[in-house]
Amino acid sequence: MKTQFLCLFFILLNASVFSQDTGAITASELKKHVEFLASDSLKGRKPGTPEAAVAARYILQEFLSGGLTPLCDNGFQYFGVITDVRLGGENIVYLRGAEYGVMKDYVPLAFTSNAKVFAPVVFVGYGFDIEQDSLRWNDYEGMDVAGKWVMIFRADPEPDNPDSRFIPYSDIRSKILTAKDKQAAGVLLVTPGSMEKDDRLIPLVVENNEVTAGIPVIHLKRSLADSLLLSAGVTADSLDALIIHGKQPKSMLLTDSLLASAEVIQQKQMTTNVVAMLEGTNPALKDQYLVIGAHYDHLGLGGPGSNSRMPDTTAVHNGADDNASGTAMVIELAKALSRKRALLERPVIFAAFSAEEMGLLGSRYFIDHPPVPLSGIRTMFNFDMVGRFDADKNAVSVSGTGTSQESDSLLRIHEKDLPFQVTHAPDGYGPSDHAAFYAANIPVFYFNTGVHTDYHTPFDDTEKVDFGNAAKVAGFAESVIMEVDRLGQPLTFRESGSKAAPRTGRKLKVTLGIMPDFAGTEKRGLRIDGVTKDGPAYRGGLQKGDVIVSINGLKVGNIYEYMSRLSRLKHGQTISVEVIRDEKNTVLLVQL
Repeated sequence: MKTQFLCLFFILLNASVFSQDTGAITASELKKHVEFLASDSLKGRKPGTPEAAVAARYILQEFLSGGLTPLCDNGFQYFGVITDVRLGGENIVYLRGAEYGVMKDYVPLAFTSNAKVFAPVVFVGYGFDIEQDSLRWNDYEGMDVAGKWVMIFRADPEPDNPDSRFIPYSDIRSKILTAKDKQAAGVLLVTPGSMEKDDRLIPLVVENNEVTAGIPVIHLKRSLADSLLLSAGVTADSLDALIIHGKQPKSMLLTDSLLASAEVIQQKQMTTNVVAMLEGTNPALKDQYLVIGAHYDHLGLGGPGSNSRMPDTTAVHNGADDNASGTAMVIELAKALSRKRALLERPVIFAAFSAEEMGLLGSRYFIDHPPVPLSGIRTMFNFDMVGRFDADKNAVSVSGTGTSQESDSLLRIHEKDLPFQVTHAPDGYGPSDHAAFYAANIPVFYFNTGVHTDYHTPFDDTEKVDFGNAAKVAGFAESVIMEVDRLGQPLTFRESGSKAAPRTGRKLKVTLGIMPDFAGTEKRGLRIDGVTKDGPAYRGGLQKGDVIVSINGLKVGNIYEYMSRLSRLKHGQTISVEVIRDEKNTVLLVQL
């Protein structure tokens, strides 16, 4: 009897120990990582800062403690980012012998080209040359601006109309491109009173993009513009009122020449992705990789140009949910899968991306410089903002379910008995790091628990993260990852939605159906990072990797010029697109 009791005791004890030691990811483990990454001491983990480097070393150490093998440069994949801009020493404006003050009377734009120009000035209203459908407006008609400064009003002549037909042509980059097409030597921007009474100078803030305007661009205060307009007997305000009231251009050659120079210095810093791997156990699948990733960067101290929703507030943007929560989940998934290494069929790469907030730069760099052959990466799992739950919805969204034939059914296997709902979204493109993988024809799963009012503010703090539910999301994700790993064949990729970023604000009438290089790393033109199947570009023969250098014979040097060219095209129109492919120039015809 005693022996039977002892046997039963040890059976129950073993069962109890097994039930407690399941290797499940816990809330306390996730919280530990988030508390460190979202601490005030890391100052918001802005790429290129010492604090971001501390975060990267922490993540790598956690990967190594889980038994992972570092990839790239001992676990770090370095790349450069533009972190700031500052005035150079060659910013001058001279008019009739008087020198004006930089940051007082004028300021160069952050994306100006650095140059000095002494030339006459031509006022060209709002800087439009539009001939689209019923809209006709040409501020350059009859004006020779070649080699001259052009003075241009910001905004458009319908300041009170939110649906103005001018809106697609009113952004600064588009106006600069038109001036360049007219061979202007430089652009002098003026804020009309109808747009802003205070006449504040445009802040000199980094755009997270290396692309410059190609000509000098300087923003003038209206008082300085009035000095230039003095000989014509008009002011900026009177011209603005005249154009708005008359609904027609009012351009003129001014009598004075202007000597002006612009110099802005872009400050570039190195940042790094953190990359490590777990080997699989099946030799036949050793060249089929899964990638599990999240971005670890955030907005630093916020401020203008940081993407903070409170740009006038300088404070630590801790980014506990965005995206310390996703980074913590990737760290713990690495450790959980390491404990189950004997069950892993395929190798798994774990990546913590930097510079996501600057435009998905880290994941884009990873795709352009993969640590393993890109063709071998078969699925990507992305975790971004997985720590906060809407009390009404209590759901986790998984996007990218349309990017493989098997995704929906695989998810449903593991959705039963969860304390939250799982919503499926088919589109592969999205505002996070999985987008670069989808553009490379890799099936993706994007886990997200939703946006909240603390998003991109200083109030995204650790105490607001629901670690209990986050641990359950991690367990669910682990089950899905293991299910994908167990498949004899990799997931079958299929396109699901556009490979281009959705437009916000104004809408373009046409699209090529490409995913462009948003970071501006290609200097010869606009690189195509993805082509939507059966879209106009696809049907016209454009390919991923092509560099667009002109449309209809008009130069395309970057993403801004591409968007501006596109805004002037019509549905059904056939256009010529010149591209560089394999170092040769090729012209293709594309019907929109």
